[in-house]
Order: sequence, then C-alpha cells, then structure tokens
Amino acid sequence: MREVKIYNSLSNKIEVFKPLHENKVTIYVCGPTVYNYVHVGNLRPVVVFDVLRRFLLHIGYDVTFISNFTDIDDKIISQAKKENLTEKDIAEKYIASFEDVREKVHALKPTYQPRVTLTMDKIIDFIKDLVEKDYAYVIDGDVYFRVSKIKDYGCLSKIRIDDLDIGARIEESDKKESPLDFALWKKTDEGIKFNSPWGKGRPGWHSECVVMINSLTGDGRIDIHGGGMDLKFPHHENEIAQEEALKGHKIATYWMHNGFINVDNVKMSKSLGNVILAKDYIDEFGGNTARFLLVNTHYRLPVNFSNDLAIQAQKELNKFSTCFRNLAVKLQLNDVSLDEVVLDDKLDIDGFLAALSDDLNTANALSEVYRVIKDSNINLRNKNLDLEIIKRDFYTLKTMFSILGFVFDYPLLTDDDKKIFFEYNEAKERKDFNKSDELRKILISKKVL
Repeated sequence: MREVKIYNSLSNKIEVFKPLHENKVTIYVCGPTVYNYVHVGNLRPVVVFDVLRRFLLHIGYDVTFISNFTDIDDKIISQAKKENLTEKDIAEKYIASFEDVREKVHALKPTYQPRVTLTMDKIIDFIKDLVEKDYAYVIDGDVYFRVSKIKDYGCLSKIRIDDLDIGARIEESDKKESPLDFALWKKTDEGIKFNSPWGKGRPGWHSECVVMINSLTGDGRIDIHGGGMDLKFPHHENEIAQEEALKGHKIATYWMHNGFINVDNVKMSKSLGNVILAKDYIDEFGGNTARFLLVNTHYRLPVNFSNDLAIQAQKELNKFSTCFRNLAVKLQLNDVSLDEVVLDDKLDIDGFLAALSDDLNTANALSEVYRVIKDSNINLRNKNLDLEIIKRDFYTLKTMFSILGFVFDYPLLTDDDKKIFFEYNEAKERKDFNKSDELRKILISKKVL
C-alpha cells in the first residue's frame, strides 16, 4: 500500500496515515444544516473529502464515508415560519437542493447520510449516560456538559480555557455552572421537540455528530474526521470532550480541516453580503469549474472565487477536455477499445499520486495533469503515431480526472463517423476544400473535431 501523509489538526503535524483496520478507512465529514441553499463555502469540504475518498479508493483502501444532515436547528424553525412550511418540509427541500449541488460537482454519494431526527433515541441515551456519569447536569429541563471535567479540553483547537472570551465563541447563560459549559439538551416550547427524561426539547448541536458516529461505527472510533476550519472550535472540540467522557478516546485518529472561501480576495460572509450560492454559481459556470477552483489550491489554504477566475478556469478545463476528446477519437479511429482496465504501472501517474499522498496536495496533482496534457498534445501531433503511447496518455488522464472528480465527455464513434472522418482527411489531401469544409462541419457537430 502506498504511504500517505496527512496534516493532523490534533497534533498540528504531518503524520503518516495508519488506519485503525488494515485496508479499511472510515471518514466522517460534518454535513450541512439544511435551512437554506448552501453557498460555495459549503462545497469545499464536499469536494476536498470527495477527492480524499477517491484517492484512497484508488490506492486500494475500502472506504466508508459518512456525512450527516442536521435537520433540527433554530434556523430551520425560523425558515419554516418564513416560508409557511413545516420544519420537516424545510429540511427535505434543502436536502434535495444540497443533493442536486453535490451531484453537479460530481461528488460520490456518501456510504451513510444520517439525520438528527432519525438518531434521536440514541442522542437521548447518550446524554443520559453523560448525566449519570456526572459529566453533565440538568437545570430547569436543560442539560449542560461540564467542560471542567475534561483535563485536556482545547486539545484540538489549542485554545486554553483561561484564554476564552466569555460570550464570544461560547454559549452564555446565567443558569450554567460555568460559562464554558455547553448545551446538550434544550428545553423548548417552540418548533419541533421530542420527549426526554428532562422534558420536551431538542438536542444541542455538539452531541449530534458524535452520536451519529457512535451509532454507525459501534465503538465511535474512526480514522478521519473532516470539516471546515470554522468547526474546529467549538464544535469539534466539544465532540472530542463528550467522546472522551464516555469512551476515553478522541473519536478520530486524524482531524482534517479545510480553509475558508474568499470572494474577490475578501472573506465570504453574510455580514458583508458577498455570499455566493452554490446552485447559482454552478448554473452560471458549471460543476467542473467550481471543482477546479477548489482543487487548484491546497485544501488548508484560503480559496478565492471571482468571475475572472471562473472564466480562466473554464479555459483551462477546455484544454483538458479537448485533449482528452482528441485522444479518445484517435484511439477509436484506430479501433482501440476505450473500456480496458489499465494498471498503474502502465500509466504516467507516479508524480500525481505522490502529490496526493503528500497531505492531499491537489494543486501539485493538477500540475501533473498539465504536464500530461502537454505531452499528450505533442504525441497526438507526432507523424509517427505510437498507439501505445496514445493509449497510455488517454488512460492516464482518465485516471487523473476520475480521482480529482472531473467529468469530461467524448464521442463514441460509429462506423459512419469513422467513414466521414477518413473522407474528410482524403478531401484535405486532394485540396478539395469545399468538401472538407462540409465534412468538417459534420464532424464538429458530432464533437469528433
């Protein structure tokens, strides 16, 4: 198995990846809270961890990929009132929208997509266990977690308890024993609510993911936990605290966090009014374009979105698509099958896989794609055509595109298409330009040229 290195947010170091179980990997990525249309920032973890999954699958791992939907939240209740719908209707509407966007950026469907509403009994049992073991306490129907009981709280975010600004990134309440304690269960009379030993209410956000992980893995241990940088504190920190309290471990061996999105070099935020909805962006520029911008920068660095960058990305993608199509056409004209399974040792992907093995360096992997594109175009123009080289180039690009998640079409030639192509070449050789122009238009319409 190829050696893979990952930057672990828990240790703040590059580490050699060693899964809990040989040849098997479990990845959990925090999914969206489904109260509105997702923005391009929500696409980043979708694309980043989809590439990681595709890469690990390619090098031989059996990957279980989990990503949840948070379908209970105050924002969902508020949106339901605005749209005069039930919370369930709102959740279903925006889950469907998210799934549409996920498919359009060519992300593989997760192995499991748990929902909070379908995990409620397990969430309540989990909170009960925390209360019984004195890691949580009940006040007036609310349940809070005792942060002081976790000796290494802040191990992920590297935030010291003494340095926390009360009321800034933590929940403030006069009822809590400590301002640092966070809600596990909220008593409420508004919106969707569930029966519990503490009265009707709904769970706090920080318990949901950790319970879903436990419900799908048994002991709660996974290899990789992923999400945006903004989730490191308090969400992921609080997940670790709860898992340490009940299970004595930190859920994941490796924690990976992707960077933020900038729009025209300014951080995207609702307060600045520069939020770009994913569905609008994809409708205008396409799923490949969104994906290109997201993999063209290392996942831990900020990504910049702008119209100029989108247009430039489309030009680059056109180079990829044209070369790939020309290779496919050339092979078919020479009666070479496009459906073979070609082993890595027959492909030109060593540098590409090495880049992805080095903390998923997709930017360097793309540089390898450009190198192969350049060489392929030279090989296509070579008068002494070597079909084995053309075949290698085609399958190399096909493999690279598959791992990066790009989708490019190419024509499947019929016998009639081939006949027209050969007649086109003969007309050119005879300098019968009227005939060659006529045939060229036909071939262009069929995307053969």
